[in-house]
Order: sequence, then structure tokens, then C-alpha cells
Amino acid sequence: MPNGVRLEPAGCRRPLQCIVPPYMVEAMAHCTDPAIREGALVALAHCAAVRAVRDFAARMPTMMVAASPTGRKHRLVYDARGKDILPGKLVRGEGEPKATDTAVNEAYDFSGDTFDFFHSLFGRNSLDDAGMSLISSVHVGEADGRDRYLPMNNAFWDGSQMAYGDGDGTVFRGFTRSLDVVAHELTHGVQAFTSNLVYRGQSGAINEHFADVFGVLVRQWRRKEPAETASWLVGTEVLVPADTRRGIRDMEHPGTAYRDDPVLGSDPQPAHMKAIYTGPADAGGVHINSGIPNRAFVLAAKSLGGNAWETAGGIWYEAMLQLSRTSQFEDLARITAQVAADRFGAAARKAVRAAWKKVGL
Repeated sequence: MPNGVRLEPAGCRRPLQCIVPPYMVEAMAHCTDPAIREGALVALAHCAAVRAVRDFAARMPTMMVAASPTGRKHRLVYDARGKDILPGKLVRGEGEPKATDTAVNEAYDFSGDTFDFFHSLFGRNSLDDAGMSLISSVHVGEADGRDRYLPMNNAFWDGSQMAYGDGDGTVFRGFTRSLDVVAHELTHGVQAFTSNLVYRGQSGAINEHFADVFGVLVRQWRRKEPAETASWLVGTEVLVPADTRRGIRDMEHPGTAYRDDPVLGSDPQPAHMKAIYTGPADAGGVHINSGIPNRAFVLAAKSLGGNAWETAGGIWYEAMLQLSRTSQFEDLARITAQVAADRFGAAARKAVRAAWKKVGL
């Protein structure tokens, strides 16, 4: 996105790829706390305001790319200063010393970790595999229509850059705090330059699934956590701690990330095809139904053993390259089983197929 472009409302109905799904924001919009309710209503309007940008980027991703001047890792972090004009003021570039702003350093470091993960494991040169610059804006706000800005309760990838809010301090904290959130959103960029899955229904749920998978794998890789003992929660660090919430999603046990929370309600993700959501909300369940393939991945990773980013991650990365824009869950199950057999043998295929069978595929 060019410097100084403001996100304006548009009629396109393509949902924004945010880490916080719309059903969480909608639950907050019904909260009895007026400040939380107001923030949620502003957030819903803000998501609508960037739909045209996301739709354009999905259809023509190469036109949104800022190429690295060196062809190597190149990070740029901007400060939006609490507004929604992106990218904002440049505050840290590649190779420059740490800033005094923690959010700036987190965005810089975690985008670098994500670059290093894909480069070292899969030989991928940035999101587009051609040295694309990694652009981040921190301290992004949301206009409330009354010449005020509220801290954004979300993080998103808009097709050309990352944007991070600071959270309201009541439900959400700063979104740069979480490596898996940063890697999740950047994986949407990787996915846009590979299978570029249509963001609706099962293909959209696979889109979100890949973002969760590689978001968590980057964190596990960085911390050297094997599959058996690693956490499979997404976004724990960005939630204000409470007994009723553990994360935004739980890949291993979908539907349990938060329960009976006074603000967020209960996690609606199904863990099996028998409970798949078929309604129109959430773009046909792109966040909701991602729990089904998420659980299959965790089951496969644990069965294969060792580090999930090695065998299981390798299988899923290759599958991401092979899928078409309209692929469904059955396609992902079939291709991952075939890749497992081709790369790791019959035992790996058996483990992958068993994992998919446990979730009803």
C-alpha cells in the first residue's frame, strides 16, 4: 500500500484476514461494558473499510509487492501513531539498531523470525519467494467517525504489509507481543503467492488453517519445542489473562480456547466434520471450521513425532504449493497423504491418513 493511504469504506464484501475472527468481535459488541461495546462496533466498521484492498490484493498479489533493494531479508517498521493511515512514519529499517519502542522491536524481530523459518527450512526468499520487503505498521488505530481513534483490537495482513493494533488493555494487549500472531498473518502473504485460496467456505478455512499451522510452527521452531510437548494455542500473549480464556484458538482441542467468557462467550470451533458450520457468517466459517484441519495437523504431527516443523511442516508446506484456489478439505487430506508417502514413506502416509480420519475425513 502506498505511503499515506487511508483505508476508506468500500462496497466489496471480501472479509479481511485478521487474527481476531469476526465472531469474537461481534461477541464484544454485545458486552455490557460500554467501552468494550463501542470499540467492537468501531472494529467491525474498520474491517469493512479495508475489504476492497484485500480483494484487490487477492486477485492481483504481484501488484502489491514492495521489492527488497538487496533481494535478501529486508524489514521496514512504521509507526501509525494511533491512526489508520498506513504505513505511517518509518522508525526502523533493516540492520538498524533497536528502537526504544517495544512494539517496533517485536514487529522487526518476529517478522525476521518468520523470514528465517521459511528460508532455512524451505529455501523460500520472503513471502513471494522473490525477496519481498516485510513491511509492518505498529500502533494502528481505528477511526470512530467522530474525529477520534481507538486502539485496534486486531492484527491483519492487507496484501502488501502487516498492521498491528495495541489492544484495548481490557480484553486484548498489543498484537506484536505474539510471535505466532505475526507469523500467522505473514503466512497469509506466503499463501497468497502459492495456492492463493479463495477466502470463503472450506477453501477459506484451509487458508486460515495454513496461517495457524505455520504461525505456531515458527514459534515452536524458534523455541525448539517438539510436537509432543509444545503448545498448540494461537494468540495467548495478546489476550489479557483470565480464567475463562487461554488463546484465540486451540489447534489441538478446537472449541476450548475460551469458554463462558463474560466478554468473548465460548469458542465455536468444531473438531470434527459432523459438527462443521455451514452458515453464512465468518465468510462461510473460514475461522470457525479451520479447527477441523487444525486438529488433523496436530494429530499427524504428534504421530509422526519429533519436531513438527520438520516432517509434518514439510508435508503441509508442499501441500500449500499444490492446492488450487478452490480446494476443499478432502483435497487437502488427499494431497497431504500423497506428499507424506512420496517424501517420507508408507508409515508417514498412514499417520496422516489416520489423523484425517479422526476428524471425519
